[in-house]
Amino acid sequence: MPDAANFTIDPLIEPRPESASGDRTMVLNMGPQHPSTHGVLRLVLEIDGETVLRLVPDIGFLHTGIEKTCEAKFYQQVVPLTDRIDYLSPMSNNLCYCLAVEKLLELEIPPRAQYLRVLLNELTRIQSHLVWLGTHAMDIGALTVFLYTFREREEILKIFEHVSGQRMMGSYFRIGGLALEPPLDLFDRVRKLLDMMPERIDEYQNLLTGNPIWVNRLKGVGYLSAADAVAFGVTGPPLRASGVDWDLRRDMPYSGYEKFQFKVPVSQDGDVWARYQLRMEEMRESVKICRQALEGMPSGPIKADAPKIVLPDREKMKTEMESLIHHFKIVTEGFAVPAGQVYQAIESPRGEMGYFVVSDGTSKPYRVHMRNPTFASLQALETMCAGRLLADVVAVIGSIDIVLGEIDR
Repeated sequence: MPDAANFTIDPLIEPRPESASGDRTMVLNMGPQHPSTHGVLRLVLEIDGETVLRLVPDIGFLHTGIEKTCEAKFYQQVVPLTDRIDYLSPMSNNLCYCLAVEKLLELEIPPRAQYLRVLLNELTRIQSHLVWLGTHAMDIGALTVFLYTFREREEILKIFEHVSGQRMMGSYFRIGGLALEPPLDLFDRVRKLLDMMPERIDEYQNLLTGNPIWVNRLKGVGYLSAADAVAFGVTGPPLRASGVDWDLRRDMPYSGYEKFQFKVPVSQDGDVWARYQLRMEEMRESVKICRQALEGMPSGPIKADAPKIVLPDREKMKTEMESLIHHFKIVTEGFAVPAGQVYQAIESPRGEMGYFVVSDGTSKPYRVHMRNPTFASLQALETMCAGRLLADVVAVIGSIDIVLGEIDR
């Protein structure tokens, strides 16, 4: 066996040489198979006792090549691929991609489709935050909360299944609008959920906010300054929890968000506790946005008037030869998108989700690149964990709410 002091355990981190007093540090793997890394993530840590000195994320275990796959698909065939990027907020990815292509096509989306998109995106935000809260609490030892949050998430997934036929990967948003007119009882089901949610959010907070163990594990842990958050490109709840008041729904509105009134929660504390409190308030604001969408829901079509881009209604195909021809050509040949490039960003549950789409004038994209929020947030992990205990790493990972599917792609 080589001398332990000179043996490199991992190429990502070189162990420090033994000090004059005989002390030396240890290089430790956390993951990739670890229940608290929220996916197949490997962290290489250098620790002194239980204190973290350095931390290097090792990613790529979930690489799927989705960006490259997009280049071989018609524009409309890319939508199901976007579902798989962030599998906890698939409709957010659907929306961002569709908005990007619609910008290239200069398509005008009907108001009803815009409101439905907002409604379903805010329901997606709530269910994503419910998964975050349940798993974050379970990481720290509060097992009961996981069961409570998944109880409400199940109701939201039932709504998604009702409207799209799938619980998670619905591909309900389409370029030019929506796939189908929503079921007649959808709005009643959503109202029932919204009436229930404020009380349930109170229930989660009653279980956690006054719990001294929960408070001690979160307060003052994983501090991230506003300057560091901006420098690392952190967005979403971790950015706002560090005092930066920035939300794309309000500051760069899309899909009709300028018509909705809501508050953007901001905290100056910058720790794990602030990220917890902020997301709880975000769920309450999402409930308010959903109510506004239901109350102001316009009537009218759910698809743009673009027969050579948007699939015609089934009933028209039975009686109109032109509609049948359009359907056949769109499905078999796709539709050409004017040459150009566009970047479209939205506020996903984890931060700024952006799609950069390049068209060469054909029916398939020349390039599709996703700007994923938790890839940037992961860069700040070492800054938040350096000098903290090893046990705090688990709390910090949970607080930035990473999804490895969108980090690796």
